[in-house]
Amino acid sequence: MTTGALRHRLRPGGPWQSLLPGVYLAQTGAPGAQQHEMAALLLAGPDSVLTGTCALSRHGFRVQPPVLMDVLVPASRIRRDVGFTRIRRTTRLPPGICTAGEIRYAPVPRAVADAVRWGSKDREARAIVAEAVQQGYCPLSLLAEELYAGPVRGSARLRRVLAEVTGGIRSVAEADFLALIRRARLPVPVLNPRLYAGDTFIAAPDCWWPDAGVAAEVDSREWHLAPGDWERTLARHARMSSHGIIVLHFTPAQIRREPKAVAGMLGAALTAAGNRPPLPLTARPAR
Repeated sequence: MTTGALRHRLRPGGPWQSLLPGVYLAQTGAPGAQQHEMAALLLAGPDSVLTGTCALSRHGFRVQPPVLMDVLVPASRIRRDVGFTRIRRTTRLPPGICTAGEIRYAPVPRAVADAVRWGSKDREARAIVAEAVQQGYCPLSLLAEELYAGPVRGSARLRRVLAEVTGGIRSVAEADFLALIRRARLPVPVLNPRLYAGDTFIAAPDCWWPDAGVAAEVDSREWHLAPGDWERTLARHARMSSHGIIVLHFTPAQIRREPKAVAGMLGAALTAAGNRPPLPLTARPAR
């Protein structure tokens, strides 16, 4: 195609449009997400792979559509960021690349690690890692492998969030709750333990203060409740109460908007339970 023919098709009101340098969309109208993804891969060249939040969206994660699409390319390839494409040169292209037609994207562990490394907020990073683990997209062990195999730059946030999840935190709301507890200088609880009376399993509350026999639950439908699970939550509460456990329930909205009130209720419960003898229960680590 001659330069003149190309220019004719790209004229104002013409049938084609330019998405990126050398990449054209042969139709009118606003391009969709898939067309942007394909354009980014064409610009980046052979063996390029979408990663970060763009790849996570492909995997079904609940993430905001990215403004910039991160694309991995071999370290020897010279490319520059253009438009909505952000080039990430790497000596470690991911194995087991996922495909959807001509779209190539990173597997979940690499996409999660890259999204957290290059993200801007800890809360978004926690949400991504919590969703990856809690929804069964990938185990923590693979995320840990990505942490140690990847670059040092940008790894601090990934290391911090993985440490939180390894310690028992399974959601953003629980992470916010633990931060509130620390700010209020309340005793740090055991996270997500499995409580037993003898050999009988009772429940796995979000937070547990063994000396006081107090448990706290962060009741978030987004992270914990599939349809029909509300009855099971009530049954779990009743089961814990029947063994003498003081059970407190807080919503993510309360934790964010009323931190002083939540800390006050929690402190009052711990103080009130402080004089009674320890309950005859065993706490086992979170799985």
